[in-house]
Amino acid sequence: MKVMVLVKATSDSEAGVLPTSEMLAAMGQFNDSLIKAGILLAGDGLKPSRFGRRVRFSGRNRTVTDGPFAETKELVAGFWMWQVRSLDEAIEWVKRCPNPMLTDSDIEIRPVYELEDFRENLTPESRRQHEDLRRQNATWK
Repeated sequence: MKVMVLVKATSDSEAGVLPTSEMLAAMGQFNDSLIKAGILLAGDGLKPSRFGRRVRFSGRNRTVTDGPFAETKELVAGFWMWQVRSLDEAIEWVKRCPNPMLTDSDIEIRPVYELEDFRENLTPESRRQHEDLRRQNATWK
């Protein structure tokens, strides 16, 4: 199963406080262990929301709002994409993770939809389209 592991923002991460060299080294070792285990698909830290934009969809209208965004507890400061056998395995890996923040922090694990999850609404054309995109994406790396 594929999961997205979301590192939730803190007031420090939103203020742009960078991790210490010790934190970077510990996270580097953790990421190396994810790579060696064949779990890590992608991952990165995100700049504070003041550098971001949100696009609101309402019917045919699109409204762009500049960051920063008010609710720090709802923001994401970084992410990983993992391929694991189960949600329990993902939890065990997160428990081994060094704290990615200078203060108390939260990491959220969310399963990613797989093509089979949409089987009753998936037309043969949309299945082909999805598979073509997957093949093209594999060649872009």
